[in-house]
Amino acid sequence: MQTQVHPLEPYFQQAVHDSYEGKLGLNDPDVTGYVTRMLCEFSDSVNLFRLRDGMGRPVEDLDEMMRAADPVTGTAASFDAERSMRKYIGDYALFVAGMYPEGIDSGLNGLARSRTLGDLIRAGKESYYIVSQFNLFEYKKEAALFARLSERFESCILGLALIREDLSDRRALPPDAH
Repeated sequence: MQTQVHPLEPYFQQAVHDSYEGKLGLNDPDVTGYVTRMLCEFSDSVNLFRLRDGMGRPVEDLDEMMRAADPVTGTAASFDAERSMRKYIGDYALFVAGMYPEGIDSGLNGLARSRTLGDLIRAGKESYYIVSQFNLFEYKKEAALFARLSERFESCILGLALIREDLSDRRALPPDAH
């Protein structure tokens, strides 16, 4: 059975390839493919905030996400659930830091601690690293990819920022120049 291609996948594939491989020299087709699929997935805002609290509300606080992913003290019911939540946190941190930097708070918001770029980088790198440690059985093939995502997290953010900049430049062009 053939899987259906997301309508934005060809565009994102080209944009990620041009940014990661063309501009940054990150010649890693697995990373390029993974980031392309993440962009497709997060193009639907429901997927961007898919982690839910006990009341079914989206969890948007990074610290709350990290606590929830803990299989001992959090809500992750198993190590598989922890892996899934950590994968999501890595994706979320990468996406927000690279594509939606205006969503990063730079100070204190009332009494709640705001997330910073440093917080997102730490959470993303740590989460991808933890996912890479699930290196047995059905997860063995993907483990090395997540290790590379963790190691190259800042470069991956920069690559997404370059894509975002290119998108902004394209919107500024007159319609007949596209």
